[in-house]
This record gives sequence, structure tokens and C-alpha cells, in this order.
Amino acid sequence: MLIGLTGGIGSGKTTVSSELGARGAVIVDADLIARRVVEPGGPAFGALVERFGDGILGGDGSLDRGALARIVFSDEAARAALNAITHPAIRQVMAEQAAQGLERGDTVVLDIPLLDSSVRSRFGLDAVVVVDAPVEAAVARLVDQRGFDETDARARVAAQITRQERRRLADFVVDNSGTREQLQREIDRLWKWIVELAPRSS
Repeated sequence: MLIGLTGGIGSGKTTVSSELGARGAVIVDADLIARRVVEPGGPAFGALVERFGDGILGGDGSLDRGALARIVFSDEAARAALNAITHPAIRQVMAEQAAQGLERGDTVVLDIPLLDSSVRSRFGLDAVVVVDAPVEAAVARLVDQRGFDETDARARVAAQITRQERRRLADFVVDNSGTREQLQREIDRLWKWIVELAPRSS
């Protein structure tokens, strides 16, 4: 079966993804694929250099993400061009990896930060899992665990869709408002749900 996993920044989605992988799911990580498609030789690399020029390259010939970010940060047309180049490449690799897992009969989890209804229909997801955490908990994790400045952390959280919007997408919500031990129990509950759901999705 094919499951979409999403959650806001600081929600604990990465932990849930890792735990599902440890339980036997095949994880298709959109962020990891996004980094790989823009590496030299990757499917989006040449088109990016053609569109934005050699100024986006570092001394070693690889992509200078900071330089590219400065170009697209305040330029909507440039950002749209970036997305038009990278998004199809990312989707193609994700689809290929998902198909390989499904052919083997695996449970495949698409780990996608920006999952919406269009993503669900495009990939034909059997279910969507949302990792949910209160804003204050997410901010605290970004500050304590990832070294964010609190103002920056709050801005990052506020820039995303709301918890309510994200939860409306969900077939299953993982509550990460408590301790690490409580999250583990939530993941156990999720895995039991996935195992029970799998026969009905085949």
C-alpha cells in the first residue's frame, strides 16, 4: 500500500518516518530526492544552470544552494522557474521509487512536507498520515533541538498551512504534543493501523 506522511516543521515527522522505516516500511523521502535531483548529473542540474547561469555553482562545480536561494527569494518569476524545473524531476523519482516498492509488495511511505489533495490524487495514495504538534511545542523543538532563533522558528511555523488545514487531509493523525515516550506509543498505534489497513488496500 502507498501512504503519504506529512507534518509541519518541528512536528516530529522525521522521527515518525524513521520509526516506520525501522518497522519495515519503504521510505521515499521527498526532501532527500529534492537534494539529489540538483546534484551534478542529476535530472534537474543542467536545466538549473541553463536557466540561472554559472553564478549558482560553487567552486567545486556543484550547486551553491545559498546563491540560488538569494536569486529566487524575492523574485516570484525566478521561484516559479525553479519549481517548474525541480518539481517534475522530484515527482518522477518519487514515482519510480514508490513503484519499485509496491511491485515487491512493500508498504511504501511517501515522506512529503508539502502534501495536499493534489499530491494524494497524483500518486494515488491509499491513506494520508499527518504528524501534528501544537505551535508552541514545534517552536520549542526547533529552538532546543535544531538551534533556531525563536523569532525565526515562529516565522517558519507561521509560513506553513495551519494545523487545521493539514489535519483535514488526514486519515490518521499522530499526536506529538507530549513526550518522546508518548510519541512512541502513537507510532505503535499508527503501525497497528497500517498493518490492519494493508489487506483492504491490496
